[in-house]
Amino acid sequence: MSVHPRAGLPAEPSDLVDLAKLVTAYYAEHPDPSVPEQRVAFGTSGHRGSSLSVAFNEDHILATSQAICEYRAGQGITGPLFLGKDTHALSEPAFVSALEVFAANGVRVLIDSRDGYTPTPALSRAILAHNADGGDRADGVVITPSHNPPRDGGFKYNPPNGGPADTDVTRWIQDRANELLATGLGGVKRVTYAKALAAETTGAYDFLDAYVSALPSVVDLDVIRSSGLRIGADPLGGASVAYWGEIADRHKLAMTVVNPLVDATFRFMTLDWDGKIRMDCSSPNAMASLISRRAEFDLATGNDADADRHGIVTPDAGLLNPNHFLAVAVDYLYRHRDGWSGDAAVGKTLVSSSMIDRVTASLGRRLVEVPVGFKWFVPGLLDGSVAFGGEESAGASFLRRDGSVWTTDKDGLLLCLLAAEISASTDRTPSQRYAELVGEFGDPSYARVDAPATREEKAKLSKLSPEDVTATELAGEPITSRLTAAAGNGAAIGGLKVTTESGWFAARPSGTEDVYKIYAESFQGPEHLARIQQEARDVVSQALAG
Repeated sequence: MSVHPRAGLPAEPSDLVDLAKLVTAYYAEHPDPSVPEQRVAFGTSGHRGSSLSVAFNEDHILATSQAICEYRAGQGITGPLFLGKDTHALSEPAFVSALEVFAANGVRVLIDSRDGYTPTPALSRAILAHNADGGDRADGVVITPSHNPPRDGGFKYNPPNGGPADTDVTRWIQDRANELLATGLGGVKRVTYAKALAAETTGAYDFLDAYVSALPSVVDLDVIRSSGLRIGADPLGGASVAYWGEIADRHKLAMTVVNPLVDATFRFMTLDWDGKIRMDCSSPNAMASLISRRAEFDLATGNDADADRHGIVTPDAGLLNPNHFLAVAVDYLYRHRDGWSGDAAVGKTLVSSSMIDRVTASLGRRLVEVPVGFKWFVPGLLDGSVAFGGEESAGASFLRRDGSVWTTDKDGLLLCLLAAEISASTDRTPSQRYAELVGEFGDPSYARVDAPATREEKAKLSKLSPEDVTATELAGEPITSRLTAAAGNGAAIGGLKVTTESGWFAARPSGTEDVYKIYAESFQGPEHLARIQQEARDVVSQALAG
């Protein structure tokens, strides 16, 4: 893919979204349910889109909120619904719309007592803490499009397990919301915002205090504090902005909040690879300003807008590849968490680096490889059978120090603090530790590319069987496995993974573009990786043709 000539450079006025037009479109534009792009569509992280393209407007939120009310009633969920939002411009109006519907339906809603922003992990933590006491089950909604550009909005439902909702849940909510859109919102209950705020069912919850006060149960903050490690934490203008200052003050860490500004245009960002403003803390281009300051700190960290992702910057290596840090995290945690069960497995998505496989094997631990999507880690994190779950897109969470559940959604703040714990307790940066792992297990080359595909080809790719792959070799090596279901849980991967002794590729259809994604890795270097990528296209083409 071609890189924009201004990638990594500061945003200019012409790059900024017109906030007035964006919010006006939220109220003024109304979706046409007969147009697929204007319907409610729940992906792996909820419904996302822009009001400017009539994909995230008030009608969508009213219908989706009503659908959630009906879903939770049908499931007997009678506890509070925790409601949070991030710093995107469309999050505030969507918050208002949602609360108006929840109040009209008599749902008990708990909103932030500080009238602030709520990271996704803080909402997950709140749900789990409430449900740990038994009684009426709680669930939640976090209004965020994660790292998406400023023009976008997002609406995500977390059921009582605290994690991302499973496909059967999101499909029911999505379908019911679209029924309501098709009937002109006739079945939507709603009161005014003033009545919603004053309703007996609307209460307050201190997300920040509950999260920050519990951190010592999951991270060794004492070792970080005593080391004097100088940390620079960049919220990238997102929901973690108040959290980092509180973490530093309450736990007495030598931490600087690098950019404490909140501006819905995100004008302080550097442009991502495609020239767009995107709060992707795993992107060297989006993180360019923090990387340029890495010499000022012993460790620098970044989070996306809802703080469910992490970016780790070290003085010696700059921004760590997310796969590299996941391997380091696994290596460290399973050696330093005596309270974890000896049977607790390591969880990873099937497109994450095989370096994690090799580290896991060296630890004598079981590996659980699941399809793409953090929802697959939820059961294991809940019951403690999986102590760590991570995905290549810089999302992960792990158990408390005593082996009990922390969050069942991705926690970017937690992984940033883990990087600090690793540095403080080992006197090595995570990048230095990764270099040692390379010396022990080899140096993998990893990349993701796109290949063109029609809608029909994408549909066929998602339904392939192992028998559809007739190739016996890949890049000069015998094929050792052909997978269309994840080895860890048997769930369909919605695509194909082919492995050899020293490499692999996985092909999955894009949900938004006429392409399929090819993830590939080789332990024989970049040239071998290029061969895998090229032959992956041939393998997929032959399978689709067959």
